Amino acid sequence: MAGSRLQRAAFGVAVTGAYGLILAPVLAVIVISVFAQEIVSFPPQGLSLAWYANAWEKREFARGFATSLQLALVATAIGVPLGTAAALALARARLGGLRGALNTLLLGPLAVPGVVAGTALYLFYVRAEFWIDDDIKGTLPGLVAAHVLLTIPWTVRLVAASLQGLDRAAEEAAANLGARPFTVFRRVTLPMLRPGVVAACLFSFIQSFENLELTLLLVGPGRTTLPVAMLNYLEFRVDPTLAAVATVQIALVGALMLITDRFVSLSRVV
Repeated sequence: MAGSRLQRAAFGVAVTGAYGLILAPVLAVIVISVFAQEIVSFPPQGLSLAWYANAWEKREFARGFATSLQLALVATAIGVPLGTAAALALARARLGGLRGALNTLLLGPLAVPGVVAGTALYLFYVRAEFWIDDDIKGTLPGLVAAHVLLTIPWTVRLVAASLQGLDRAAEEAAANLGARPFTVFRRVTLPMLRPGVVAACLFSFIQSFENLELTLLLVGPGRTTLPVAMLNYLEFRVDPTLAAVATVQIALVGALMLITDRFVSLSRVV
C-alpha cells in the first residue's frame, strides 16, 4: 500500500510538472502583457492594460487579423472536404501498394519544415508565373493554395482516426434497405465522422491562422497576416504590445477549443 501511494504521488508530481512546463510560456506571455513598463523586467513596476489599447490602435494588426481570419476560413473550407475525401479513399478504396505512398504524400507537409516548404512554394510560384504570365506570389489565391497544404494533412490524420473506430454495420444496413451510396454517406457515414471532421476544421483553422514560416515567404504588399505583422513590429519595437496581441490569440484559440469540445469531445479523436 505504501509503495502504491508513493507511485501515485510520483505520477501526480510528474504530471503536474509536465503541465507546468507546457503552460509556463503561455502564462508568462499573459503576465507580461499587463506590465506597465516598456522594457520587460522583474519585478514589474506596475500593471496596466495600455498595451492592449496600443495594439488596438495599430492598423497593421487589424489588417493582419482580417487577412489571417479570411485566409484561415477559406483554407479550412477547401482543405477539410479534400482531406476528408482523401481519408475515405485511403480507408475504403482498393489501392493496393499505392496506399502507403499516398498516405506518406498526404501527411508529408507535417514533416517538412515551414521555411523549406515556403521556399519551395515560392520557387514554384516564380516558375508558374513565367508560364501563365500572371502573378501568384503575394496574392490571396496563392496564400490560400499554400495554406490548403497545411489543412489537408491535419484533416487526413483526424478523419482517419475517426474511421478506425467506425462501425460499418450501420452503413451496410442502410445499403441493404435500398439507400444509394451518396445517401448512405450523407445520412450515416458523415454524421458518424462528425467528431473527426469538426476537430479537423478546428485544427486546420488554427494552423492556418497562426502560421508564420510558410506565409512569410509568400505575402505581398498590403496582404500581411497577423503573425507577419507581429514579426514586422518586432523589428522596430520591443514592448509588451506583442504579448497583448499574443494573449488575444491565445484567448481566441482557447475559446474555439472550448466551444468545439462542448459539442464534440476532442478527446475521442485527438
